[in-house]
Amino acid sequence: MASESRHISEYIDRTAADVYAYASDPANLPNWAPGLGTTVEKVDGQWFVQTPEGRAAFGFAAPNDFGVLDHSVALPSGEVMYVPMRVIADGKVSEVVFTLRRRPGMTDDEFARDAELVAADLARLRQVLTY
Repeated sequence: MASESRHISEYIDRTAADVYAYASDPANLPNWAPGLGTTVEKVDGQWFVQTPEGRAAFGFAAPNDFGVLDHSVALPSGEVMYVPMRVIADGKVSEVVFTLRRRPGMTDDEFARDAELVAADLARLRQVLTY
């Protein structure tokens, strides 16, 4: 059975190249995505983020010209989550689209809470980039 997905987006008054350059830098995550984690570090070429569940490894898709910010997060439990994310050009502005997938066993309330956290992170990204 396919998992449920929810697409959460935010428009940002910056070019797609600007948004992609900022959001794809793992060092910037604590500034706009504290829902993922509050501190990041790079050890032996691998990025780690401190989450409420503990230290998690993560990595973005290889740098690209298409705005693909897909990333994987290896949780302390050993579970690996694949997260689709895109920056889409819309003239001189951008739309950032994050696909939230319901994890097995997640309740409706947990899924809704995660969606709210993602929306807050994307709104924070807009605030950081719109000065």
